[in-house]
Amino acid sequence: QLQLVESGGGLVQPGGSLRLSCAASGFTFDYYAIGWFRQAPGKEREGVSCISSSGLSTNYADSVKGRFTISRDNAKNTVYLQMNSLKPEDTAVYYCAANRWWSGLGCGVRAFGSWGQGTQVTVSS
Repeated sequence: QLQLVESGGGLVQPGGSLRLSCAASGFTFDYYAIGWFRQAPGKEREGVSCISSSGLSTNYADSVKGRFTISRDNAKNTVYLQMNSLKPEDTAVYYCAANRWWSGLGCGVRAFGSWGQGTQVTVSS
């Protein structure tokens, strides 16, 4: 029912930038908070950033504050993650997921569902 597709990943040098997109279909997009999550090899999936259904409220992991910006365009059913000043430790598969009733207090993996397939981000020289 709820379908999310991530795109925009790729290989980038340290200090570079990427913009990820999460395109939604099959549900009323503007009713849902959307989160970005990532999983590196050998590590658990972690929350990166979340945005409320309206776009009014956002949340960022400490590791990406000041470097990443989440936004959404409800008219296009798309959430973006602008990633600047990328570091090798940002290397991971990035996923987006949805939450109909996000509290706005955090960006926990267990609170989100309808996961996309992920897009690989590799930061390396």
